[in-house]
Amino acid sequence: MLLLLLLLQLLVIGSCSPPRCDPRVRGFCKPREQQQKPKCTDVMLSYCSDMSYTETVFPNLAGHRTREETEGGAEYLLLSVVEALLGGKCNPDIRMLGCSVLVPRCEKDVALKPCRATCQAVRARCVHAFEAIEMNWPYFLDCDRFFAGEQEGCYDPLEGLHAKQDADDYDSIEMLLAEEPGTTMKFVYHSNTQMNSILKATEERCPEIARTYSIGRSIEGRELLVIEFSNNPGKHELLEPEVKYIANMHGNEVVGRQLLIYLAQFLCSEYLQGDERIQTLVNNTRIHILPSMNPDGYEVAASRAQGSNDSGDDDGREGQRYAASEIGRNNAQNLDLNRNFPDLTSIVYNRRRQKGYRTDHVPIPDYYWFGKVTPETYAVMKWIRSIPFVLSASFHGGDLVVSYPYDLSKHPLKRNLLSPCPDDKVFKFLASAYADAHETMSYESARCGSSRSYSQKGTVNGAEWFSISGSMQDFNYLHTNCFEVTVELGCDKFPPEEELFMGWNENQEALLAFMEAAHRGIKGIVKDEAGNGIKGAQISVRGVRHNITSGENGEYFRLLTPGIHVVGASAPGYTKAMKKVRLPESIRRAGRVDFILVKIPDAQDQDNRTMEAYNRFDPYNQYERYTLMADVHSREERVEKPWWWNYFVQSGGPSPTWLLKHY
Repeated sequence: MLLLLLLLQLLVIGSCSPPRCDPRVRGFCKPREQQQKPKCTDVMLSYCSDMSYTETVFPNLAGHRTREETEGGAEYLLLSVVEALLGGKCNPDIRMLGCSVLVPRCEKDVALKPCRATCQAVRARCVHAFEAIEMNWPYFLDCDRFFAGEQEGCYDPLEGLHAKQDADDYDSIEMLLAEEPGTTMKFVYHSNTQMNSILKATEERCPEIARTYSIGRSIEGRELLVIEFSNNPGKHELLEPEVKYIANMHGNEVVGRQLLIYLAQFLCSEYLQGDERIQTLVNNTRIHILPSMNPDGYEVAASRAQGSNDSGDDDGREGQRYAASEIGRNNAQNLDLNRNFPDLTSIVYNRRRQKGYRTDHVPIPDYYWFGKVTPETYAVMKWIRSIPFVLSASFHGGDLVVSYPYDLSKHPLKRNLLSPCPDDKVFKFLASAYADAHETMSYESARCGSSRSYSQKGTVNGAEWFSISGSMQDFNYLHTNCFEVTVELGCDKFPPEEELFMGWNENQEALLAFMEAAHRGIKGIVKDEAGNGIKGAQISVRGVRHNITSGENGEYFRLLTPGIHVVGASAPGYTKAMKKVRLPESIRRAGRVDFILVKIPDAQDQDNRTMEAYNRFDPYNQYERYTLMADVHSREERVEKPWWWNYFVQSGGPSPTWLLKHY
């Protein structure tokens, strides 16, 4: 009985259910929507309007179902800005290649795939342009995935270019421009990521003469990247002087940072083009360029500068600009890197009344290691000690002058006072080499800033102008064989981008002339009677209380002014040798002066405690303490987004992480 009731209930329910839809019976019920087949439709995307065909179809090859979905995607946004992103390179090739995927050619309601061979040719030519801005090759331009072979009936997506000849001419012009240094230089401010990308791209372009290497990391884990130029990169060559340029020590002083980026590009481009002067310089000098010693400070300064530029309020802008000008000066620990080196100048002043006191290779006092030594300073000190640098310049902003040691005043109260070092004549000569080659620095009418009262033809003694302790240039002179000056590039520390081109033109010749000054003076090898080089021999100049010590294989470099000098060489256990040297004004290459020292029979070991103390770098193994925070930041795998990232994020769609190289 129960079974019968259930059957009756099912019959009632079945009779009450609505009948099936019959398209022949109008209004009885709503017919089901049938899935429409793809049909060819007009190409209506403005950035793809110059394709050789006029009809496309959706879904497209990238999976976008509608024109609106395509227009709102990061893929189409990329095509709309690719010319600006790549600096005009590979346009319209990339745009038309992308359009062939986003709005593919349609024939008989079927999407045709573009030819794989065309995609591969464009990729080979243009992938470096994407790498230069730290951007992945776009996924929708994957030649194997979205493109087809000729046997599959593909078409050339670039056939829309006006004519084959025009395309060939375009490629020729592009190659020509790529070799022109002016087109590879972008006179805009570069982020840390962009800067490192440019240096690595330059290394890639000139692998036979360029090499990048890291000397450490900042407190926030940013790499301190150096690019080196030499005809034998990575190796010290006998009797070839080593030169270094350092910029952006103060994060808010940015012109030098940009100049060194341009200099790296310039050296590479001009060398490839056969410029005789550049090839001679690179082949006979090992050049090291550190564009940013304080990348953390730069990030803060650049962010603040961008904020002030976006402000539309004119009231009090000058005051705000002045206040903002100091933002980012220090590193992330709020320490001034140009006050963070060991104060060896005070040690020299305190010992100057002692007989035979030295002003070279002054050891770092033990107490220094228990202060606040930044990872950036530590990295640069190790770098300075590991390479036999001869000449150096550090680039700053806030004035227009070249200053030279000493930086610390010999006044008992450390007030500003002319405080020349033993090599005062040499430093004046070196400072003038830069200032005179600069377009305006040596002119009295070009003076600006607080150095105006003290400078002479664009040069000034550091302590007379502004006394400071713990400076990098004093450390170079008193601790190593390296002679360093400080170049102030202008009173505006963070000038508008439109002034960068002028800054490069004003400094280009000076940057080259100063490096060439490393070949002034004398150089040679100190040997024993058997012809073996003597390491650690002292090279002295009569009347100058500052010696240079020979390095590996007994080689030495001694910067000197033109004139007559009496030069000596000595080493423990050997007799001293003396020579008179005449350097003509016109000579542009270092004179070769070798010394042969005779071994003293049964000579007793002399007291060498000074050099033993000198060799005690970081004797208490404080390295981990100084670099701990940088290592922590590195382990956190903090990915710094490239400069173009915010543009794609602000578009409102999903974040296109496929564009990031290090995601």
